[in-house]
Amino acid sequence: MPEKIRQTVETVRVKLIAIGRRMPAWVNQGFSDYAARLRTSLKLELVEIDAPRRTRHVDLARLMGEEGQRLLRAVPAGSHCVALDQAGRSYDSESLASQLEQWMSAGSDVALLVGGPEGLSDQVLESAHEHWSLSPLTLAHPLVRVVIAEQLYRAHAIVAGLPYHRRGRGS
Repeated sequence: MPEKIRQTVETVRVKLIAIGRRMPAWVNQGFSDYAARLRTSLKLELVEIDAPRRTRHVDLARLMGEEGQRLLRAVPAGSHCVALDQAGRSYDSESLASQLEQWMSAGSDVALLVGGPEGLSDQVLESAHEHWSLSPLTLAHPLVRVVIAEQLYRAHAIVAGLPYHRRGRGS
């Protein structure tokens, strides 16, 4: 890891803006645990957006549009917007650390947008500055919150030169 990355640690706010509330306790605990570890130079906050009511005969395009509008309204002005999208860019731990360093150096807050079960609306995808794919696998939405929090903590540990990340098999 370049020395520059290890020395550059500026404060940035990352808002994980996600559709859905009332997550299982393990999700809230996992997210909170990693967010608490980041309080010194990276502030990770969760913004939960109410999901529109899903009925048997719901118009999914309209529902996704409504979710998209709710997500975009929650993005703080001037934030760098990142859509979590299966077709987005994939990162390994070191490249995510480099990306995190870029976000930190840019000086603007970051908004990570997680859609509902049907994904993100075209409006959200078009509004985002970039798209990030956690995995080619489909992940349960509650799990996504914990994975994002852990991966941001791991990336931060790499940037800060902390011993949390160990490169090797199974990492």
